Amino acid sequence: MNLNAKIPAGNLDEKWTKYRSTMNLVAPNNKRRIEIIVVGTGLAGAAAAATLGELGYKVKAFTFHDSPRRAHSIAAQGGINAAKNYQNDGDSVYRLFYDTIKGGDYRSREANVHRLAEVSRNIIDQAVAQGVPFAREYGGLLANRSFGGVQVSRTFYARGQTGQQLLIGAYQSLSRQISEGSVTMYNRHEMQDLVVQDGKARGIITRNLLTGKLEKHAAHCVVLATGGYGNVFYLSTNAMNCNVTAAWRAVNRGALMANPCYTQIHPTCIPQSGDYQSKLTLMSESLRNDGRVWVPKTVEDAKAIREGRKTALDIPEEDRDYYLERRYPAFGNLVPRDVASRAAKTATDEGKGIVKTGLGVFLDFTSAFERYGKSAAHSKGIHNPGREVIMKLGKEEIAAKYGNLFDMYENIMGEDPYVMPMRIYPAVHYTMGGLWVDYNLETNVPGLFALGEANFSDHGANRLGASALMQGLADGYFVIPYTIGQFLSNEIRTPAITTDGPAFEEALTSTRNRLTRLMGIQGSKSAEDFHKRLGKIMWEYCGMSRNAEGLQKGRDMIRELRKEFYADLFIPGSMDEFNPELEKAARVADFLELGETMMVDALDRKESCGGHFREEYQSEDGEAQRNDEDFTYTSAWEWNEENPILHKEDLVFENVELKTRSYK
Repeated sequence: MNLNAKIPAGNLDEKWTKYRSTMNLVAPNNKRRIEIIVVGTGLAGAAAAATLGELGYKVKAFTFHDSPRRAHSIAAQGGINAAKNYQNDGDSVYRLFYDTIKGGDYRSREANVHRLAEVSRNIIDQAVAQGVPFAREYGGLLANRSFGGVQVSRTFYARGQTGQQLLIGAYQSLSRQISEGSVTMYNRHEMQDLVVQDGKARGIITRNLLTGKLEKHAAHCVVLATGGYGNVFYLSTNAMNCNVTAAWRAVNRGALMANPCYTQIHPTCIPQSGDYQSKLTLMSESLRNDGRVWVPKTVEDAKAIREGRKTALDIPEEDRDYYLERRYPAFGNLVPRDVASRAAKTATDEGKGIVKTGLGVFLDFTSAFERYGKSAAHSKGIHNPGREVIMKLGKEEIAAKYGNLFDMYENIMGEDPYVMPMRIYPAVHYTMGGLWVDYNLETNVPGLFALGEANFSDHGANRLGASALMQGLADGYFVIPYTIGQFLSNEIRTPAITTDGPAFEEALTSTRNRLTRLMGIQGSKSAEDFHKRLGKIMWEYCGMSRNAEGLQKGRDMIRELRKEFYADLFIPGSMDEFNPELEKAARVADFLELGETMMVDALDRKESCGGHFREEYQSEDGEAQRNDEDFTYTSAWEWNEENPILHKEDLVFENVELKTRSYK
């Protein structure tokens, strides 16, 4: 299969502007006759549905939540990147582009990433106009902070709830279009299949989660903005209902899944405390602006902390190993996520973990309390303040920046982070892989588009912090409203798509048969049991580090687990009613196929890059070792139950030099 990325010609910094100015358009009178389905109402989906509705298209928006405001986008805490250079610290569109390419370990498409950097500036203006309450400096200007993998401050934030505030902005825009009738909202509807008619995506099959009814919905094209697949690991920072089903149903209809093994392990999460857990909790990367990561220098001290014989406060400064600052002096605690996560794993593998499971490190704010406290005392005219005054003022400053995060940590861990250092450890957080899309964000299935985390296009093998919100809103507000016209301009003579055709009937029957099969197994184990077992296999063999033997073993185990799933699954109730166990089982069935594809992808990619760390391919000091000669391409997988089929898109770098990442 020839994968044509449809990258426009011209200089990198002019591609998007020229392309946007010369692409095909749909006239307003024709837009009113064209229908678009948008699946997912997080930042990318809500932004797309609202903007397309504003442009005059007839939009149908679907979410399995009771409200678009439940989308997992609200869980993003730390901020959103934009190349505004408000701090006058040397930032630019090119620097954001370069940082993103480098942060992704040179495994992303140059043209898409540069466009992302360009439109990032528009996102902030859009959000401010919507009333998003970004943090501001004393004089009223928008404030910025730093995130991992960069040396400038370009992250805009609203305390520790940036995603929620941005989603409220997108939601109010969507609500306006709903009230005006340009968007029809379908809450509590989950996509079950993609309808491909005459070679084009023309609709979806959904299940009403309240009644169990299967429904057919038609449109001239379909947009998927359904997020990532991190819950294939069972334990992740994703909301428990996050799943891959919409995207994987598209894969079963011919769409390609690109780079599925590129998963991001976030270094700043609350450690797992037991097997009873069903999810993990993110502590924003923004905390690494002011927190310092450390473990005891000796295994003996670490053991004493694990056993409760010592606390962090009993370890003197000289006996602490601030390992990120030691190993990466140029970036310190703000190295990219993949680097910080592997460093934490190295420290705990040495026996220096500080929680009972051994899988945890400290994030300490004492230095920040002192630094901010001295500054605050000086500004208040307090000369020669004592330590008690300094610490009090410093904690007040930190509370103003991160107060809700500190409160959340204390509620979960039962420790006051203003007194004791936080305990953190890496956890699955984001997926850089996703549906393969071209420059127009169109998949290889004509008329099927994918936005935000649902596609693969911008982050390569590792996403930089605060770039997920940037991509979601860029795709929804500023990219798809233009690029969708390239497809729809050829559909202006196509009459309204009806659900009467054989393609819709076949998809409906296929969906009913698939769900009936699951209901009819009547075994002894719940979908939750299978999901948890799958997650353990994924984490053990396709987690922070992988090797050929483990990946092959993991694949074999998943295939056996899938056989057992279809032989011993138990779902109570019936299909034609509210049945969350059936919802879960259908999602786990898709995770089982995706999990195997991830193993195959990781096994095929014989190099280490970003979040994909193969133990066989590392430098003498334990850093990722790429193989640019053989693997400078995007892996796009076609699902086949016996053996997934690989298609390649070569990555061409004309504007950056391929070189080994260094944050030292």
